[in-house]
Amino acid sequence: MRQPQFIRSNTFHWALMVAGVFAVFVIVLFGFIYWQIDDYLTARSDRVITAEMDEIVGLSPERRLEAIDDRLRQDPREVHLAAIFAADGRRITGNLESLPSDLRIDAPAQRANIIRTDRGRREHQVIRAIARRMRNGDVLVIGRNVDEASEISHVVGQALALGLLPGFGLCLLAGAWLSVRAQKRVEEVNQRVQRIIAGDLRERLPHRTVDEPFSKLAIIVNGMLDEMETMIHALAGVGNDIAHDLRTPLTRARLSLERGRTNATTLEQLQTVADKAIAGIDQSLTIITALLRLAEIENSRRSVGFDSVALHEMLREVCDIYEPIAENKNIALRVIATHRLDVRGDRDLLIEAVANLVDNAIKFTPEGGRVGIELLRGDKATILRVTDSGCGISDQEREVVLRRFYRSDKIRNTPGVGLGLNLVAAIVKLHGFRLAIYPGPGGRVEIICPDHKDGIKELASFVKCGQPAATVRVPSPEKCGRQ
Repeated sequence: MRQPQFIRSNTFHWALMVAGVFAVFVIVLFGFIYWQIDDYLTARSDRVITAEMDEIVGLSPERRLEAIDDRLRQDPREVHLAAIFAADGRRITGNLESLPSDLRIDAPAQRANIIRTDRGRREHQVIRAIARRMRNGDVLVIGRNVDEASEISHVVGQALALGLLPGFGLCLLAGAWLSVRAQKRVEEVNQRVQRIIAGDLRERLPHRTVDEPFSKLAIIVNGMLDEMETMIHALAGVGNDIAHDLRTPLTRARLSLERGRTNATTLEQLQTVADKAIAGIDQSLTIITALLRLAEIENSRRSVGFDSVALHEMLREVCDIYEPIAENKNIALRVIATHRLDVRGDRDLLIEAVANLVDNAIKFTPEGGRVGIELLRGDKATILRVTDSGCGISDQEREVVLRRFYRSDKIRNTPGVGLGLNLVAAIVKLHGFRLAIYPGPGGRVEIICPDHKDGIKELASFVKCGQPAATVRVPSPEKCGRQ
């Protein structure tokens, strides 16, 4: 007959082993208790018979005989033994048939085998006794039955059986219950995993709110599934987005060339057509180059070459690069970097990230506006903040604004391919920093660099978007890109 499945499980085997260890522990514990009690009773008996011996020895021979008779008469439990033997071994009085041959005279209390003869019967017993020779040559023997230890052994054995067997059975029942419970949870997980494999990306592993390892693992796996679902949904639209964004410039380039071939009659007209075609091709190449750059950063292992980066110097360098562009639009560009703060990272990548943010801020700020770059210390973090007086991001676009190729309807006519913030997010993720985008009038974007006890930044696989009290979790750079 096939064994039940729970008996073959590791959980039940562990429970069985624990029950066995528990049984051995209980047996050893009860054995120790019995040994201690036996020693205690033996020592107590030795003290009692020693005291009685000292008392009787001090009496006169006549009073000694009376004391022994009284002692035996007042013994309803039949535990006392006493006798006086003459020098030739003849019994004078008492309830011992003869002087035990293994009982040493004038020695401390010891174990002895005797034959008890009183109340009309003859019985072999093992006792604790003392033998002492009197001045007249007689030998006085005082003893005590120690069968109480055997009775206690019997009681301990019964307690052991009554306590151990139910406890052992309870351990086995607990092991079987835990095994069945674990099997049900594993089966439920298997069913849900099968549904996930079949394509149901919304399925998640079950977990409880209690603090247990299995629930913690399920929460981590569910977080991973959230990221995978987000990435898969994002990748599903990337091909269409790339095709759409490449089709427009390529179509324009083709139409320009076709019209030029048909309508151009002079060299200047052909050059104009060629310039338009080159501009369209350049736009396509820009998209392809940006995508390749994103793939390079997302798959990069450049963190092994990270070094200390002086952020205050880096921000001033970015400001020097974009100051002429800001002046052309009559935009006030300023840097506030009063702290000399360093982080570990790739200087070139960090410059590229900040430059993209500043470029976006200048691009979407109207003439006469303001763009600010700040370096400050927060709560256990260094913060790079870029602000502008432009249109900002609405609360409804808090999540979608970070998608690759996403462009708001308000900025459709502004040059760009929708990959700027995606590139920034990839760089931020590579460094283990956080990206926070705040909605509302005026743009505000922050790169938050958490401190670490050994100077290396904490790894963070998410990007924060929105108000600090209402953060939206975006696990993948696939959702990152205002422009």
